[in-house]
Amino acid sequence: DYELCEEWEHLYPVPREDLINLHREHLLHLLEMGDMEKALQLLQRIEDPGICLAISEQSLDQHPNLAASHFLADYLTAHFYTSLTTARRNEIQALCVGSKVLLTLPELSRVNYFHLSSRPLLMLEQLLMNMKVDWVAVAVQTLHQLLAGQEIGFTIEDIDNLLSKYAEKALNFPFTLKEKRS
Repeated sequence: DYELCEEWEHLYPVPREDLINLHREHLLHLLEMGDMEKALQLLQRIEDPGICLAISEQSLDQHPNLAASHFLADYLTAHFYTSLTTARRNEIQALCVGSKVLLTLPELSRVNYFHLSSRPLLMLEQLLMNMKVDWVAVAVQTLHQLLAGQEIGFTIEDIDNLLSKYAEKALNFPFTLKEKRS
C-alpha cells in the first residue's frame, strides 16, 4: 500500500503534510519490521531535504524501538547535523549515546531503561540507585568512549561527579557505632 501511495504521489500533486505523514508511516513500518536497508532507501528516494528532515525527526519523536531510534539518530546526525538547532542536536546525540549505553545492558533488562534512552546520565543514576554496579561499570566505560569530543549536554566530569555522589552516599552511615564496654 505504501508503494502504491508513493506511485500516486508521482502522478498527482499531494499536499506536503500528507506526503510527510505517508513517508513517516512507511518509514516507521519498515523500521518496526527491522528492514533498515529499505528504510535507508526510502529516505534516499525523497528528493526534498526539508521533507526528509521532517520525516526523520517526526519518526524519532514517535519513540520507536531501540534499533529504530538508533538508526534515526544516526541518520539525522550524519545527514542533517548543520540543519538542526544546537538543542535538538544535543538531544539527538544524547539519544544516540543513550541507545548505545542501553545496548550494553542485558537484553531482558533493556525494556526497564528504554524510557531513559534520551537521558543517558539519568539512566546511569537509575542503574546506581538499583545497585546494578556491574552494569554501571560497563555503561561508564562506554560513555567515556562515546563522549570523546562530543557535546550532548553533559560531560565526563558530570559522570564522575554523579559517581562520587553515590559513592559518598554508600559510605554514609545514618547512625553512630556504640562502643561495647567489658
